[in-house]
Amino acid sequence: MMTMQRIYLDYNASTPIDPAVAAAMAPFLSESFGNPSSGHWAAAPAKAAIEGARSKIAALLGCHEDEVIFTSGGSEANNLALKGVYFARRDSGDHIITTRVEHPAIIEPCRFLERLGARITYLPVDRFGRVDPDDLVKAITPRTVLVSIMHANNEVGTIQPIEECAHIARERGVLVHTDAAQSVGKIATDVNELGVDLLSIAGHKLYAPKGVGALFVRRGVRLEPFLHGAGHEGGRRAGTESALLTVGLGKACELARDLPSMDRVRTLRDRFWHELQDRFGNRIALNGHPAHRLPNTFNVSFIGCVGAELLERLDGVAASTGSACHAGRIELSPVLEAMGVVPEVGMGAIRFSLGRGTTHEEIVSVGKRLGAVL
Repeated sequence: MMTMQRIYLDYNASTPIDPAVAAAMAPFLSESFGNPSSGHWAAAPAKAAIEGARSKIAALLGCHEDEVIFTSGGSEANNLALKGVYFARRDSGDHIITTRVEHPAIIEPCRFLERLGARITYLPVDRFGRVDPDDLVKAITPRTVLVSIMHANNEVGTIQPIEECAHIARERGVLVHTDAAQSVGKIATDVNELGVDLLSIAGHKLYAPKGVGALFVRRGVRLEPFLHGAGHEGGRRAGTESALLTVGLGKACELARDLPSMDRVRTLRDRFWHELQDRFGNRIALNGHPAHRLPNTFNVSFIGCVGAELLERLDGVAASTGSACHAGRIELSPVLEAMGVVPEVGMGAIRFSLGRGTTHEEIVSVGKRLGAVL
């Protein structure tokens, strides 16, 4: 039996390492192996490479170099932001505001902090997955120390009104964090335009390796370190820095400044969606905001189908589903549930996320395979 061509449409889950990123990392597999914190000749090249990478990330975010902390990924960056602010400001408040559609790397740290006495407010979203800034106004109290709202949702691609929410919070003296793992490299993420105090990056979401990320921390914001040790990263994150990984992230962030390249991806995504509409009509439904959405992402429900079962029959197509089947029972993702998507629609949800390597031929092929399967 001939295997169908493999097609990758799961770039929101992880991206391949860009060839330019791999080339930048290659010398650090065999050279510049010194500990960057040491004071001798073997340390200098590694230290210089790390600071060069920090400069490239700062240029992408529009911040100062000393406002960039390297982490092991987006999850650590989120944990450092949430726990770091909570423990640093515990004497002045114990209230954190987030949303119901956050990534588990936000939801689970919040639940952990709740066990330690923190009060967490989970804001609702509308049917498109967007927060109402008025709800944020009502939720802030004198004890609120942090607002954490993701920049763009990983499942449906909906972009949150971060600028407006940040303005509301900062007017009231509350720090603002955003999980930008999905938005960096796809849409503008200048921290001053967004108005945020903290912002998380995950390397493997923007063509860098897994195992590296970064957290922007605005000057003057105090964090309790998540990891304690020898005081690396200005005393904010212990652990010997990896020149190999940070160089990869720095190069990826340099490439990510080319946002116009996402126009091609957006065009492919829209063609794909229009083709599915022409082919299936009212048998499909879009999940997420039709306009305020990442240029590479669309989440579509195939009504009357089970997304997981449909994906299994799409031989060779890598994508993600928004529902799970447990003992014959369909369970929607928390994101679709928070959006009020009814089970009959949500159970057929599939997220297609495109990337730099996606071609028009692949889109056409997936459309044909869907037609054959349905």
